[in-house]
Amino acid sequence: MHPDLQKILLTQDQIRARVSEVAGQVDRALSGKRPLAIGILKGSIIFYADFIRCLTMPLELDFMAVSSYGSGSTSSGKLKIKKDLDTDIKGRDVIVIEDIIDSGFTLACLKKLLNERGAASVTIVTLLDKHERRTEDISPDYNCFEIPDEFVVGYGLDYNEEYRSLPYIGILKRSVYEK
Repeated sequence: MHPDLQKILLTQDQIRARVSEVAGQVDRALSGKRPLAIGILKGSIIFYADFIRCLTMPLELDFMAVSSYGSGSTSSGKLKIKKDLDTDIKGRDVIVIEDIIDSGFTLACLKKLLNERGAASVTIVTLLDKHERRTEDISPDYNCFEIPDEFVVGYGLDYNEEYRSLPYIGILKRSVYEK
């Protein structure tokens, strides 16, 4: 375990099993379609790669980088698009693959934007759901794990660009981010 962590919340094996299970659910729900899988950078990259490898349907891949966070852990309250899609989504079924939903602000704004651009459907898949922090009226269509209101890192999630490469998800010690 990394020394900056309080504890491991989800092991590599737990993540692998649940990602496969949720991908199977999405496969069945979107059977017969050829969706566009949109990975939300940077945090979802590891989840995105593992998730799409579990899907059996044909799909197209694209990425967006959006954020409502600055440096650290506080939301700015504004959606910033840092990298937009390269694909026209008008009339397309899209799957938004995101690492975590907490307040729901980022995903609510993103879903609205994709609908405004003419997506036929928007399916939201998240690795983690901090439901108790929700301030927006949005829930993922599929989520792998509901987690407590703790600062988590690993498996793509970071704190100031660190810890993304950890193969598990751990709770970061308060002393690390309350300096």
